[in-house]
This record gives sequence, structure tokens and C-alpha cells, in this order.
Amino acid sequence: MRFGIVTLFPEMFGLVSKFGVVGRACDRGLLRLHLSNPRDFARDRHRTVDDRSYGGGPGMVMKPGPVVSALDALRQDLPGAQVIYLSPQGRKLDQEVVAGFAGQGELILLAGRYEGVDQRVLDHYVDQELSIGDFVLSGGELAAMVVVDAVARLIPGVLGDEQSARADSFSESLLDYPHFTRPAEFQGALVPQVLLDGDHAAVARWRRKQSLGRTELRRPDLLARCSLTETDRQLLAEYRREREAGRQE
Repeated sequence: MRFGIVTLFPEMFGLVSKFGVVGRACDRGLLRLHLSNPRDFARDRHRTVDDRSYGGGPGMVMKPGPVVSALDALRQDLPGAQVIYLSPQGRKLDQEVVAGFAGQGELILLAGRYEGVDQRVLDHYVDQELSIGDFVLSGGELAAMVVVDAVARLIPGVLGDEQSARADSFSESLLDYPHFTRPAEFQGALVPQVLLDGDHAAVARWRRKQSLGRTELRRPDLLARCSLTETDRQLLAEYRREREAGRQE
């Protein structure tokens, strides 16, 4: 997987490429980051990449020329890549979008700054705008790192256990089940007995039930999109009964 990233702060990506899942992917040659700084394409001695907004108003806007030149430089290495602009006005990032990106092989991420990028760039050079949530960041770099990390998890060979990605929250539009490790008792709180008994079928059933129940409690909108089997419905009903019984004790 190859990412092209247009950013005024390429140094920020030096960290994400050295640690954790993304760092391992880069070390193994499974992921490559191509960085392009619009300042390198500015035509004045001050390397100016922003200017005041036509019509007035606060803040500055990224100039189209340097941004387009930075995009063109990346397209030489990534000719077939989609260009994604990180913006709070874009489509909300979810696991379905992440999986789609992972299947493309290459992607260009445009990280804006200031009040944003000149609209003519977005109209003529950007394929899609993408948001990581309903809030505003100082720039698109952190959002771009989120996209890189999420996609990296789905690249074959990146994770030590390929089952990890398939078991993650949202992989089936369901939230993840609870996880426990040693010791079996911590400050009086016990690990559920079913996880200690060695019955793999019972463990799988318990985990599915917890995943369904958690999703209904915390993200009912996700559950509404799922195609539940009859067994799923039975597990969900069992979860509700157990939760209600726990409230009454």
C-alpha cells in the first residue's frame, strides 16, 4: 500500500512511520509514505502558500498553485491514486470506507491548514472529501494519520494475527466484545468463568453475545444495519435477560 500525502508539515509523519502498526508495516515494506510539501513549489522567496480570503473574513486560505503542484508531483509516483481531502464537511470515515481504501493499493491524502484549501482545487483535483468526526482540527495531518493507521491494519501481513482485524469493532458493523487477561482476579473483579473453562465453542458464543449486546446498548444505529440470524436474535434476547437480572441483584 502506498500513500501520497500533501502536507505543510511532513516532519509530523516521521513519527507515525516509526511506531506501532504503521511503523512495522513501513519496516516490512508493506506500506510506503510519499510526502509532498506545497512550500517546495511556492514561487516567491518567502515560500508563501496562503493568502487572504476573497470577500474578506478571518483566517487565510491555502493558495491553489502550490497545492496543485504538490499533488502533481505525487501523481508521478501514484498515477492511479484517488485524491482525498481531509475535511469536516466530508463523508464520515467508517470501517467500510477503510476497507475500500485498503483494496485500492494507493491513495493520496490532502491535509489542509488555515481556513482550508482554495475551492478550485477541491472542485477539479479532489475525488472525495473525508471527515473523521464532527469537530475541527488545526489541520488535516492528524486526520490523515488516522486514515493511514486504520488502512494499515487491513494490509495482509501487517498484523501478527490476521484474525485481529476481522475481530475488531465495526468489522461486521458490530462493536467488539470485552477482553480480559491475567490475573484472573484483579481488585475483587473476576474474569468471566466461560473464558477460563477451555470450551472454545462456548467462548465464541459468549463473545458473539457480548458483541451484539454492546452494540445494541451503545450503537443501536449499527445494529439496525446488521442482518441478524435467528441465533443472533436468541443471543441478544439472552443478553438482555442477563443484564436485567444483574440490575435486580
